[in-house]
Amino acid sequence: MPFPIDRGRRLRRNDTIRRMVRETKLSIDDFIYPLFVCEGEGVKNEVPSMPGVYQMSIDNIVHECLVLTGLGVPAVILFGIPDHKDPQGSEAYNDNGIIQRAIRAIKKEVPQMYVVTDVCMCEYTDHGHCGIIHDNDVNNDETLKYLGLEALSHAKAGADMVAPSDMMDGRVAVIRDTLDVEGYTDIPVMSYAVKYCSAFYGPFRDAADSAPSFGDRRTYQMDPANRQEAIREAATDVEEGADLLMVKPALPYLDIIRELKDNFDKPIAAYNVSGEYSMLKAAAEKGWLDHDKVVMESLLSMKRAGADLILTYYAKDAARLLG
Repeated sequence: MPFPIDRGRRLRRNDTIRRMVRETKLSIDDFIYPLFVCEGEGVKNEVPSMPGVYQMSIDNIVHECLVLTGLGVPAVILFGIPDHKDPQGSEAYNDNGIIQRAIRAIKKEVPQMYVVTDVCMCEYTDHGHCGIIHDNDVNNDETLKYLGLEALSHAKAGADMVAPSDMMDGRVAVIRDTLDVEGYTDIPVMSYAVKYCSAFYGPFRDAADSAPSFGDRRTYQMDPANRQEAIREAATDVEEGADLLMVKPALPYLDIIRELKDNFDKPIAAYNVSGEYSMLKAAAEKGWLDHDKVVMESLLSMKRAGADLILTYYAKDAARLLG
């Protein structure tokens, strides 16, 4: 019906009715909090480009998980910062590596915390790329076996879920097969199905010490201009056995989150990446934006676009605001 019979403002008159008819709602259960694990004891080094985010030794990681549990945040995703790096990224699949020891420590002290692990080579290779280098580029097929070994090592240590972020063709199938052959059929794979070659990753590379020493990642991460390719990539990962699909970054690609939600019957995750976090932090520190309001509005936009899960460095802040 047209105005004046139909008046949209009737359902906006006060906070009670606005809450009652709200279409999209954030929950603490939506959040996965990224953590950066480094060697040592008592280490908590703030990342210069990410205020409030730290590289932490395992003892402090365990303490952080206790804090997160107290806030109701259900899950973390772990990124490792090893002392030793080599061309094969051997610490990635070392059963006594930094991530593997962190998983065991968390599961011992905070067993209810759901532990997701990033499966990639970039944090462990001395060249900073996501796989084995041949002729100044990552060799796709040779890299696959190492990704399978890394995922298996994480599962053996007690990880609840593995999340391959490398963007190698065929890696979901190799990881699924490797896990299944070894009896880890119940470990889900959350694929970074649609990972764009984005300038928004800059601060993360400070946090994870994973910047490539030469070139860039455009030969394996996706071109930001492409939409249909995102659907093809996600479809391939579903065929190979992915249980969840991720879009990374989130805010510049809300349209892609919606595309995946509309085209696939798998849970969709969105990674609210480091650059998105840092730009809001910087603007809030300048007094240009209301920190809490823009954080919650940004996270809500991801949920509204179709994300079922949100990986975000704002998980603690948002949990406190929602609590």
